[in-house]
Amino acid sequence: MRSIARPVAGLVAQNGEEGSGQPNRSRGIHMTGGTMREEFSANIWLRHIGVAVVYAIGVSLFRHLSISHWFILCGLRLSVLLLMRYRYWPALVLGESMYWAYFSYTCVGQLGLAWALLNLVPPLLFVAPVVYWVRERGRIFVNPRTVDMGALLLCALLVSGVITLENLGTLLTTKLPPGYPQIHYGELAAKWVLGNYLGALTVTPLVLFVQQEIVHGGWRDLGRRLAQSGLLRESACILVPVLGLLVWIGLYAAPDAQIRQIAQIAMFLPVVWLALRHGWHGAAVGGTAASLAVIALMPHMYDHNTLQAEVVIAFVISTMLLMGGRIAVLGRRAQAEHVDRTQALALAQRNVQTGESQLQMTSQALEQIRETVQSGCMMLVDRLRVLRPVVDDRSYQRFALIAQDQLYRLADGLYPVAWQEKGLLAALREGPVPRALDEAGIRYWCDLRWQLSRFSSTAHLALYRVVCEAVADACIRKSVTEIDVRLRCGEHRGRRWVVARISLRADSKRLPGVRWDELVPRITRASSGRGFQFIQDRAATFEGRARERTLPGGRRISVLLLDPETPGGVERRRAP
Repeated sequence: MRSIARPVAGLVAQNGEEGSGQPNRSRGIHMTGGTMREEFSANIWLRHIGVAVVYAIGVSLFRHLSISHWFILCGLRLSVLLLMRYRYWPALVLGESMYWAYFSYTCVGQLGLAWALLNLVPPLLFVAPVVYWVRERGRIFVNPRTVDMGALLLCALLVSGVITLENLGTLLTTKLPPGYPQIHYGELAAKWVLGNYLGALTVTPLVLFVQQEIVHGGWRDLGRRLAQSGLLRESACILVPVLGLLVWIGLYAAPDAQIRQIAQIAMFLPVVWLALRHGWHGAAVGGTAASLAVIALMPHMYDHNTLQAEVVIAFVISTMLLMGGRIAVLGRRAQAEHVDRTQALALAQRNVQTGESQLQMTSQALEQIRETVQSGCMMLVDRLRVLRPVVDDRSYQRFALIAQDQLYRLADGLYPVAWQEKGLLAALREGPVPRALDEAGIRYWCDLRWQLSRFSSTAHLALYRVVCEAVADACIRKSVTEIDVRLRCGEHRGRRWVVARISLRADSKRLPGVRWDELVPRITRASSGRGFQFIQDRAATFEGRARERTLPGGRRISVLLLDPETPGGVERRRAP
């Protein structure tokens, strides 16, 4: 019968929209218009004939692999109609007509002339309008990288219903042999709908997955990408062994044993696991493998337990495809948010570098002004000596020295000279902040374990600003007499990190002796005045964090910073 003659299958074709071929323009320069048109027409006819022949071979192959409740031929029809350009659809109809014409010729004596004539009409003619409507209105392909799983499942269900109705119509014209059992059309229709739908789920999602891999990366690197794919590795290491174990358990059980049915139903577990791990791609691969494993455990053609297992597998595949599609959307959204966050961090770090460069130029300009003031004062003193030799010029020299010292401290506070000449550790031990603390009577010490030479200058400056901010905040509060700075650095998973632990303690006996009037104005120039909020912001800019905790007699600030210029840093990972 036609229902037995038309099982279901899948084929991968090139995706695209309706279009027409373009002639080879470079050849057209060397040939006449008529010759060019003849060659172009010949190529078009050869392409259509090739598509028809290949599709006819595919229909023949998948028809022999299909059974009444597992029509993988439906997956073939749905796949080629979804992925083939509209201009090749007539060739597909021709290819399927070639196969069914041969089949009608061989079975006309057994099933009757009316069946043979109706069987000449390929089911693709009834399926094509449904797929066209879903492609144009349902928008299965939202964009080249996205497939709408809801629209795909709706299309598969509609196609299954259309093929079932067409098969039932053909069955009514079939000449049944004498003594043939009574046909229960409702039960048969349910079985055919299930078979077509499961066949579509077995083939079409996997075909779309492979098609996307080809479209996005091309054929050249397809093997390498598949070899590096986490989905295929997990499928080979987990999915195949699990399904193989379940098949082995089922095959060694009795045909009617409950353990065989349990093994068939348990096939859905790898599908769920892969879908949760890899979205609808995992559901497609796992669904195909689970469907094949269920059929492999089928003891006979119309096994009731196998039908129940197929219902479960079809439901699980449908659910996991929908959930996997949603997971894929959320994954793309999270990836976009991650890219945005990475770009924002890279922009913030570049702004920090720009600000530090501006401070450096300002510091250098102040140094030049200091030298100009020194030269101007010396010139003024020399002129005064010529005009009025008896004038005491010590007051002018003292004023010049004070102005030069103030300019030097201002320039050193903006961009420490010790850091430029000797590095970060020298700036933290001998720079303007340690000198100001020592002159004011506050004990200060900086300890470093491991070398900071491997870190970038951006990380050095960020660390220096954080330490200066913590020290300045404590001094502005006038609640510190001892400062202990400890630096620790290392590398984890290719990212270099540094931790600054700043302990701030206050001795009530020594607090009155600190010269706050001299210290606070000097120390304020080396800070932003925002305190711990600045430290948190700077740590977040460099993908770290800051924490403050209370100690007996004081507090401790711990800051983690990541070097942005190491492999894997924001500067290397930001999107183009």
